Amino acid sequence: MEVRPNPTADNSSVVQPQRQRQTPATTQKKAPASPIPVDTTSVSKRLQKELMSLMMSGGDLGVSAFPEGESIFTWLGTIEGGKGTMYEGLSYKLSLRFPLDYPFKPPQAKFETMCFHPNVDQFGNICLDILQDKWSSAYDCRTILLSIQSLLGEPNPESPLNSYAAALWNNKEDYRKMVHKQYFAGESLES
Repeated sequence: MEVRPNPTADNSSVVQPQRQRQTPATTQKKAPASPIPVDTTSVSKRLQKELMSLMMSGGDLGVSAFPEGESIFTWLGTIEGGKGTMYEGLSYKLSLRFPLDYPFKPPQAKFETMCFHPNVDQFGNICLDILQDKWSSAYDCRTILLSIQSLLGEPNPESPLNSYAAALWNNKEDYRKMVHKQYFAGESLES
């Protein structure tokens, strides 16, 4: 049986062999190469194309999003509550953070406005299958925003992040009151 040293053990008492003297040119360490090269230029171009598509739709679907600051990878979105839903007349802010390997991985989407909903937790995290295991690279920012807007009116109480909202969902009047109470009490969530 071969015994190997434990790299996490304290080896301060072990005598290390002396290293050969290195010249300044050989003392620089190189960063480890990424196993999969990331082409941020193509991701940036895709996000710019998605931004133009959203801008051309003019928010006529009740959704919009724009980059936050200088980074094309961080956006702020807005979703209007759908007509005939408990959220009608309300406007919600969301943050979208696109990974460097987008569209092969979904963005992180989070409510920044307080949202009482079975599939949204107290921190604004969203439980939506297309943002997790059902993600497809064919989806875009517009699809994500429309899906979240649709989720507002059609929650999945069987997979709740907010069990109180899920339990209250069948009592429409009390549910609507709680939606409005939380919306107007806490316009934005603390990070």
